[in-house]
Amino acid sequence: MADTELGLPRCAELASRVLDEVEHAIVGKRDALHLVLLGILAAGHVLLEDLPGLGKTLMARSFATALGLRFTRMQFTPDLLPADLTGAPVYDPRTGELSFRPGPVFTQLLLADEINRTPPKTQAALLEAMAEDQVSADGETRPLPKPFVVLATDNPIEFEGTYPLPEAQLDRFIARVRLGYPGERDEAELLRRRITRATPEPPVVRQVVDAAGLLAMRRAVERIETSDDLLTYVVALTTATRHHAQCAVGASPRASLALLQLARAHAMLQGRDFAEPDDVKAVAVPALGHRIVLRPEVWVRRLSGDDVITDVLHSVPVPEPTPSRHGQATS
Repeated sequence: MADTELGLPRCAELASRVLDEVEHAIVGKRDALHLVLLGILAAGHVLLEDLPGLGKTLMARSFATALGLRFTRMQFTPDLLPADLTGAPVYDPRTGELSFRPGPVFTQLLLADEINRTPPKTQAALLEAMAEDQVSADGETRPLPKPFVVLATDNPIEFEGTYPLPEAQLDRFIARVRLGYPGERDEAELLRRRITRATPEPPVVRQVVDAAGLLAMRRAVERIETSDDLLTYVVALTTATRHHAQCAVGASPRASLALLQLARAHAMLQGRDFAEPDDVKAVAVPALGHRIVLRPEVWVRRLSGDDVITDVLHSVPVPEPTPSRHGQATS
Protein backbone atom coordinates (compact mmCIF):
# COMPACT_ATOMS: atom_id res chain seq x y z
CA MET A 1 0.00 0.00 0.00
CA ALA A 2 1.39 3.36 -0.97
CA ASP A 3 2.36 5.77 1.78
CA THR A 4 -0.56 8.15 1.15
CA GLU A 5 -3.28 9.76 3.21
CA LEU A 6 -6.38 7.62 3.74
CA GLY A 7 -9.91 8.91 4.21
CA LEU A 8 -11.59 8.05 7.48
CA PRO A 9 -14.25 5.76 5.92
CA ARG A 10 -11.47 3.86 4.14
CA CYS A 11 -9.59 3.50 7.44
CA ALA A 12 -12.73 2.17 9.15
CA GLU A 13 -13.20 -0.33 6.32
CA LEU A 14 -9.60 -1.53 6.51
CA ALA A 15 -9.79 -1.86 10.29
CA SER A 16 -12.94 -3.97 10.00
CA ARG A 17 -11.24 -6.22 7.45
CA VAL A 18 -8.21 -6.62 9.74
CA LEU A 19 -10.50 -7.74 12.57
CA ASP A 20 -12.30 -10.14 10.23
CA GLU A 21 -9.00 -11.73 9.26
CA VAL A 22 -7.78 -12.08 12.84
CA GLU A 23 -11.13 -13.65 13.76
CA HIS A 24 -10.30 -16.48 11.38
CA ALA A 25 -7.77 -17.52 14.03
CA ILE A 26 -9.31 -16.17 17.26
CA VAL A 27 -12.93 -17.21 17.66
CA GLY A 28 -15.54 -15.20 19.53
CA LYS A 29 -13.31 -12.43 20.91
CA ARG A 30 -14.21 -9.51 18.65
CA ASP A 31 -14.37 -7.00 21.53
CA ALA A 32 -10.89 -7.91 22.81
CA LEU A 33 -9.46 -7.87 19.28
CA HIS A 34 -11.09 -4.48 18.75
CA LEU A 35 -9.30 -3.10 21.83
CA VAL A 36 -5.93 -4.44 20.70
CA LEU A 37 -6.37 -2.86 17.29
CA LEU A 38 -7.34 0.44 18.93
CA GLY A 39 -4.09 0.36 20.89
CA ILE A 40 -2.08 -0.26 17.72
CA LEU A 41 -3.87 2.51 15.81
CA ALA A 42 -3.33 4.90 18.74
CA ALA A 43 0.44 4.29 18.39
CA GLY A 44 0.61 2.51 21.72
CA HIS A 45 1.64 -0.83 23.17
CA VAL A 46 -0.79 -3.33 24.67
CA LEU A 47 -0.51 -5.60 27.72
CA LEU A 48 -2.35 -8.91 27.30
CA GLU A 49 -3.02 -10.17 30.81
CA ASP A 50 -4.77 -13.50 30.96
CA LEU A 51 -4.50 -17.21 31.58
CA PRO A 52 -2.38 -19.56 29.45
CA GLY A 53 -3.91 -21.28 26.44
CA LEU A 54 -6.33 -18.54 25.41
CA GLY A 55 -4.64 -17.69 22.12
CA LYS A 56 -2.56 -14.61 23.00
CA THR A 57 0.42 -15.70 20.91
CA LEU A 58 -1.74 -16.70 17.97
CA MET A 59 -3.56 -13.37 18.19
CA ALA A 60 -0.31 -11.39 18.08
CA ARG A 61 0.97 -13.35 15.10
CA SER A 62 -2.37 -12.94 13.31
CA PHE A 63 -2.34 -9.17 13.81
CA ALA A 64 1.19 -9.01 12.43
CA THR A 65 0.12 -10.93 9.33
CA ALA A 66 -3.06 -8.92 8.74
CA LEU A 67 -1.20 -5.63 9.21
CA GLY A 68 1.77 -6.67 7.08
CA LEU A 69 4.29 -6.21 9.91
CA ARG A 70 7.52 -8.08 10.53
CA PHE A 71 6.87 -10.30 13.57
CA THR A 72 9.22 -11.51 16.30
CA ARG A 73 8.35 -13.51 19.38
CA MET A 74 10.61 -13.26 22.41
CA GLN A 75 10.16 -15.67 25.30
CA PHE A 76 11.05 -13.79 28.49
CA THR A 77 12.87 -15.99 31.00
CA PRO A 78 14.58 -15.39 34.37
CA ASP A 79 18.04 -15.54 32.78
CA LEU A 80 17.30 -13.13 29.92
CA LEU A 81 19.75 -10.22 29.77
CA PRO A 82 19.06 -6.78 28.26
CA ALA A 83 21.60 -7.47 25.50
CA ASP A 84 19.67 -10.62 24.54
CA LEU A 85 16.77 -8.33 23.68
CA THR A 86 18.42 -5.19 22.32
CA GLY A 87 21.51 -6.71 20.69
CA ALA A 88 25.22 -6.48 21.41
CA PRO A 89 28.58 -6.07 19.70
CA VAL A 90 29.88 -9.31 18.19
CA TYR A 91 33.44 -10.06 17.10
CA ASP A 92 33.78 -10.47 13.33
CA PRO A 93 36.75 -12.80 12.61
CA ARG A 94 36.86 -11.63 8.98
CA THR A 95 37.59 -8.02 9.88
CA GLY A 96 38.94 -8.44 13.39
CA GLU A 97 36.49 -5.81 14.61
CA LEU A 98 33.39 -5.68 16.72
CA SER A 99 30.12 -5.12 14.87
CA PHE A 100 26.69 -4.58 16.40
CA ARG A 101 24.23 -7.42 15.95
CA PRO A 102 20.64 -6.19 16.40
CA GLY A 103 18.49 -8.11 18.84
CA PRO A 104 14.87 -9.28 18.53
CA VAL A 105 13.56 -5.82 19.48
CA PHE A 106 14.48 -4.57 16.01
CA THR A 107 11.19 -5.63 14.47
CA GLN A 108 7.78 -4.11 13.77
CA LEU A 109 5.55 -6.19 16.01
CA LEU A 110 7.23 -7.78 19.01
CA LEU A 111 5.46 -10.34 21.16
CA ALA A 112 7.08 -10.08 24.60
CA ASP A 113 5.84 -13.39 25.97
CA GLU A 114 5.45 -13.60 29.78
CA ILE A 115 7.12 -10.27 30.45
CA ASN A 116 6.73 -10.83 34.19
CA ARG A 117 9.15 -13.78 34.09
CA THR A 118 12.24 -11.70 33.32
CA PRO A 119 14.22 -9.52 35.78
CA PRO A 120 13.51 -5.79 36.12
CA LYS A 121 16.66 -4.76 34.22
CA THR A 122 15.49 -6.57 31.07
CA GLN A 123 11.94 -5.30 31.54
CA ALA A 124 13.35 -1.78 31.74
CA ALA A 125 15.31 -2.26 28.51
CA LEU A 126 12.12 -3.21 26.69
CA LEU A 127 10.08 -0.41 28.22
CA GLU A 128 12.77 2.12 27.27
CA ALA A 129 12.48 0.95 23.67
CA MET A 130 8.70 1.26 23.92
CA ALA A 131 8.90 4.81 25.25
CA GLU A 132 11.64 6.17 22.97
CA ASP A 133 11.34 4.01 19.82
CA GLN A 134 15.09 3.56 20.00
CA VAL A 135 17.77 1.42 21.61
CA SER A 136 20.97 2.66 23.22
CA ALA A 137 23.66 -0.01 23.03
CA ASP A 138 27.36 -0.24 22.27
CA GLY A 139 27.74 3.50 22.75
CA GLU A 140 25.22 4.38 20.04
CA THR A 141 21.53 5.15 19.80
CA ARG A 142 19.76 3.20 17.08
CA PRO A 143 16.18 3.91 15.95
CA LEU A 144 13.68 1.08 15.84
CA PRO A 145 11.63 0.30 12.72
CA LYS A 146 8.40 2.19 12.14
CA PRO A 147 5.85 1.21 13.17
CA PHE A 148 7.09 -0.46 16.34
CA VAL A 149 4.42 -2.26 18.37
CA VAL A 150 4.83 -4.36 21.50
CA LEU A 151 2.19 -6.85 22.59
CA ALA A 152 3.31 -8.13 25.98
CA THR A 153 1.71 -11.07 27.78
CA ASP A 154 1.48 -11.39 31.55
CA ASN A 155 0.37 -14.55 33.35
CA PRO A 156 -1.72 -13.41 36.35
CA ILE A 157 -1.93 -16.74 38.18
CA GLU A 158 1.69 -17.91 38.57
CA PHE A 159 3.77 -15.78 40.93
CA GLU A 160 6.70 -18.06 41.83
CA GLY A 161 9.84 -16.92 40.02
CA THR A 162 8.15 -13.86 38.51
CA TYR A 163 8.91 -10.15 38.60
CA PRO A 164 5.63 -8.21 38.53
CA LEU A 165 5.74 -5.01 36.51
CA PRO A 166 5.95 -1.90 38.74
CA GLU A 167 3.11 0.58 38.42
CA ALA A 168 5.37 3.11 36.69
CA GLN A 169 6.16 0.55 33.99
CA LEU A 170 2.54 -0.55 33.61
CA ASP A 171 1.79 3.09 32.80
CA ARG A 172 3.76 2.67 29.55
CA PHE A 173 1.07 0.39 28.12
CA ILE A 174 -1.73 2.27 26.44
CA ALA A 175 -4.22 -0.46 27.33
CA ARG A 176 -4.56 -3.72 29.21
CA VAL A 177 -6.69 -6.35 27.50
CA ARG A 178 -8.04 -9.63 28.83
CA LEU A 179 -9.34 -12.29 26.46
CA GLY A 180 -11.18 -14.50 28.94
CA TYR A 181 -12.50 -18.00 28.30
CA PRO A 182 -14.59 -18.43 25.16
CA GLY A 183 -18.26 -19.25 25.41
CA GLU A 184 -19.31 -22.86 24.92
CA ARG A 185 -20.54 -22.23 21.37
CA ASP A 186 -17.35 -20.37 20.44
CA GLU A 187 -15.18 -23.13 21.88
CA ALA A 188 -17.17 -25.74 19.97
CA GLU A 189 -16.69 -23.66 16.81
CA LEU A 190 -12.95 -23.56 17.54
CA LEU A 191 -12.87 -27.36 17.66
CA ARG A 192 -15.01 -27.60 14.53
CA ARG A 193 -12.60 -25.38 12.59
CA ARG A 194 -9.68 -27.53 13.75
CA ILE A 195 -11.35 -30.66 12.41
CA THR A 196 -12.17 -28.94 9.12
CA ARG A 197 -8.55 -27.84 8.61
CA ALA A 198 -7.33 -31.41 9.18
CA THR A 199 -3.95 -30.04 10.27
CA PRO A 200 -2.44 -28.69 13.50
CA GLU A 201 -1.24 -25.64 11.59
CA PRO A 202 -2.99 -22.40 12.64
CA PRO A 203 -5.68 -20.91 10.38
CA VAL A 204 -4.55 -18.88 7.40
CA VAL A 205 -4.72 -15.12 7.96
CA ARG A 206 -4.37 -12.86 4.92
CA GLN A 207 -2.62 -9.52 4.79
CA VAL A 208 -4.97 -6.52 4.60
CA VAL A 209 -2.58 -3.55 4.83
CA ASP A 210 1.18 -3.04 5.07
CA ALA A 211 3.37 -0.97 7.38
CA ALA A 212 2.84 2.17 5.30
CA GLY A 213 -0.91 1.62 5.39
CA LEU A 214 -0.87 1.27 9.18
CA LEU A 215 1.10 4.51 9.51
CA ALA A 216 -1.49 6.21 7.27
CA MET A 217 -4.28 4.91 9.52
CA ARG A 218 -2.44 6.30 12.54
CA ARG A 219 -2.24 9.68 10.84
CA ALA A 220 -5.98 9.48 10.25
CA VAL A 221 -6.51 9.10 14.00
CA GLU A 222 -4.74 12.43 14.44
CA ARG A 223 -7.39 14.06 12.24
CA ILE A 224 -10.24 13.04 14.56
CA GLU A 225 -11.68 16.21 16.07
CA THR A 226 -12.37 16.73 19.77
CA SER A 227 -14.35 19.41 21.57
CA ASP A 228 -13.26 21.30 24.66
CA ASP A 229 -16.08 19.61 26.57
CA LEU A 230 -14.68 16.20 25.64
CA LEU A 231 -11.17 17.15 26.80
CA THR A 232 -12.65 18.41 30.06
CA TYR A 233 -14.48 15.08 30.47
CA VAL A 234 -11.25 13.10 29.94
CA VAL A 235 -9.45 15.21 32.56
CA ALA A 236 -12.41 14.90 34.94
CA LEU A 237 -12.19 11.10 34.78
CA THR A 238 -8.48 10.92 35.50
CA THR A 239 -8.77 13.59 38.20
CA ALA A 240 -11.53 11.58 39.87
CA THR A 241 -9.18 8.61 40.21
CA ARG A 242 -6.70 10.81 42.10
CA HIS A 243 -9.33 11.67 44.70
CA HIS A 244 -11.09 8.31 44.83
CA ALA A 245 -11.35 6.86 48.33
CA GLN A 246 -9.98 3.49 47.24
CA CYS A 247 -6.98 4.84 45.28
CA ALA A 248 -3.54 5.43 46.77
CA VAL A 249 -2.25 6.78 43.45
CA GLY A 250 -4.50 7.96 40.64
CA ALA A 251 -4.05 8.06 36.89
CA SER A 252 -1.25 10.25 35.50
CA PRO A 253 -1.42 12.86 32.71
CA ARG A 254 0.02 10.14 30.46
CA ALA A 255 -3.18 8.22 31.21
CA SER A 256 -5.24 11.20 30.03
CA LEU A 257 -3.32 11.23 26.75
CA ALA A 258 -3.77 7.47 26.34
CA LEU A 259 -7.51 7.71 27.03
CA LEU A 260 -7.90 10.52 24.50
CA GLN A 261 -5.98 8.70 21.75
CA LEU A 262 -7.89 5.47 22.27
CA ALA A 263 -11.17 7.39 22.15
CA ARG A 264 -10.14 9.05 18.87
CA ALA A 265 -9.19 5.67 17.39
CA HIS A 266 -12.55 4.28 18.57
CA ALA A 267 -14.36 7.13 16.81
CA MET A 268 -12.45 6.45 13.59
CA LEU A 269 -13.45 2.79 13.64
CA GLN A 270 -17.06 3.92 14.02
CA GLY A 271 -16.69 5.95 10.81
CA ARG A 272 -16.84 9.36 12.51
CA ASP A 273 -14.45 12.30 12.16
CA PHE A 274 -15.08 13.46 15.73
CA ALA A 275 -14.87 11.84 19.14
CA GLU A 276 -17.69 11.92 21.65
CA PRO A 277 -18.17 10.87 25.30
CA ASP A 278 -19.33 7.37 24.35
CA ASP A 279 -15.93 6.78 22.72
CA VAL A 280 -14.21 7.74 25.97
CA LYS A 281 -16.50 5.52 28.04
CA ALA A 282 -15.91 2.56 25.71
CA VAL A 283 -12.14 2.56 26.31
CA ALA A 284 -11.83 4.01 29.82
CA VAL A 285 -11.51 0.70 31.71
CA PRO A 286 -8.76 -0.86 29.52
CA ALA A 287 -6.98 2.52 29.32
CA LEU A 288 -7.02 3.37 33.04
CA GLY A 289 -7.62 0.20 35.07
CA HIS A 290 -3.95 -0.82 35.17
CA ARG A 291 -2.64 2.71 35.85
CA ILE A 292 -3.97 3.27 39.35
CA VAL A 293 -2.66 1.96 42.68
CA LEU A 294 -5.27 0.77 45.16
CA ARG A 295 -5.03 1.18 48.90
CA PRO A 296 -3.73 -1.97 50.66
CA GLU A 297 -6.98 -2.62 52.54
CA VAL A 298 -8.92 -2.74 49.25
CA TRP A 299 -7.25 -6.02 48.24
CA VAL A 300 -9.10 -7.81 51.06
CA ARG A 301 -12.39 -6.83 49.39
CA ARG A 302 -11.17 -8.26 46.06
CA LEU A 303 -11.67 -4.99 44.25
CA SER A 304 -9.60 -4.21 41.16
CA GLY A 305 -8.55 -1.11 39.27
CA ASP A 306 -11.21 -1.91 36.69
CA ASP A 307 -13.87 -1.77 39.42
CA VAL A 308 -12.67 1.67 40.49
CA ILE A 309 -12.73 3.01 36.91
CA THR A 310 -16.25 1.65 36.45
CA ASP A 311 -17.29 3.50 39.60
CA VAL A 312 -15.64 6.69 38.33
CA LEU A 313 -17.52 6.42 35.02
CA HIS A 314 -20.79 6.30 36.95
CA SER A 315 -19.92 9.26 39.18
CA VAL A 316 -18.46 11.77 36.70
CA PRO A 317 -21.11 13.74 34.76
CA VAL A 318 -21.11 13.11 31.00
CA PRO A 319 -21.11 16.24 28.81
CA GLU A 320 -23.92 16.70 26.33
CA PRO A 321 -22.99 15.95 22.69
CA THR A 322 -22.34 19.04 20.59
CA PRO A 323 -25.25 19.28 18.10
CA SER A 324 -23.04 20.47 15.24
CA ARG A 325 -20.89 17.33 15.40
CA HIS A 326 -23.52 14.72 14.46
CA GLY A 327 -22.41 14.40 10.83
CA GLN A 328 -20.50 11.43 9.53
CA ALA A 329 -16.94 11.44 8.28
CA THR A 330 -16.25 12.18 4.67
CA SER A 331 -13.79 10.40 2.47
